[in-house]
Amino acid sequence: MLFMIFGVIAIVATFINLYMYKVGKDYKLAMAIGLSFTALTLCAEYSLVSRWVEVEDWAALMDVVPGMERALWFLTIVSILLNIAPILLELKGKK
Repeated sequence: MLFMIFGVIAIVATFINLYMYKVGKDYKLAMAIGLSFTALTLCAEYSLVSRWVEVEDWAALMDVVPGMERALWFLTIVSILLNIAPILLELKGKK
């Protein structure tokens, strides 16, 4: 499943982003990669749901989509917050 691969890359990039910030190195590329792979994860998941609709796999849709929706909202919000945290911390430190 492509969305799992993209999701794992997004998580790893996010932790690299936070680590790079903590050690004082440039974190912006890792941040961009983390956010980009978060977006690719959402696109891959949407493609999976689209395939289920095309083949009329209503059981898969009814079983997976309700829980998947909540998980995707939560994980996307967490990804955004974690990836922009270094920028927010830098702004707070400059005040």
